[in-house]
Amino acid sequence: MKLNPETLPKHIAIIMDGNGRWAKKRFLPRIAGHNKGVETIKEIVRHSNKLGIKVVTIYAFSTENWGRPEDEVKHLMNLPKKFFDDYLPELMENNIKVQTIGDIKRLPKETHNMMKEAFKKTENNDGMILNIALNYGSQHEITQATRLIAQAAKDGDIAVEDIDIDLVSSYLETANLGEYQNPDLMIRTSGEQRLSNFLLWQLAYSEFYFVDKFWPDFTPEDLEIALQSYADRNRRYGKL
Repeated sequence: MKLNPETLPKHIAIIMDGNGRWAKKRFLPRIAGHNKGVETIKEIVRHSNKLGIKVVTIYAFSTENWGRPEDEVKHLMNLPKKFFDDYLPELMENNIKVQTIGDIKRLPKETHNMMKEAFKKTENNDGMILNIALNYGSQHEITQATRLIAQAAKDGDIAVEDIDIDLVSSYLETANLGEYQNPDLMIRTSGEQRLSNFLLWQLAYSEFYFVDKFWPDFTPEDLEIALQSYADRNRRYGKL
């Protein structure tokens, strides 16, 4: 597919849904779906980088996912190590920077350390940003930002009348993405059509694209179809 670089979104957010159902459909354990999903991440990140996308944010583990079966959670916590053991050299080669949103301090020590190592090794890369939402929940993020803003107002560091959209955005975890803080396009796989506590503030004027395919089956060609759908839309931001 021939895509016009000028019409591509700068920031894509992805809810990678359907790993477990992909596995069930094939009479495989759920963890097999998660393993295949990791390979899909690599393919989509490679292709996004090739196309010139500036930021890809992936919803890897939500604050609600702790409620899944213990064995599945344990496996999910081991996936970042497997992912970066295999993929970090390629990320370095392609000048991709790894960032995260979410409370990674709650993660198991080995997982936490692996994430910190990926941050450290890629911190000077200035190409595409792979932003991983890990132990992330948007309602928690907004609540924490509200507390910090309230405390700043109480301490006299800001006036109540200073609180506006830009100030609130500066207290969110995505603030370090700068001009690319708000995704232009949100993609969700598996046919589900909800946000699931993902970037509720940041997605206020994003375009949504839902596809029936499970995440492990999502291909670079599917990504291009989503990008073309985005390019064909007229983003008015509430205006005419």
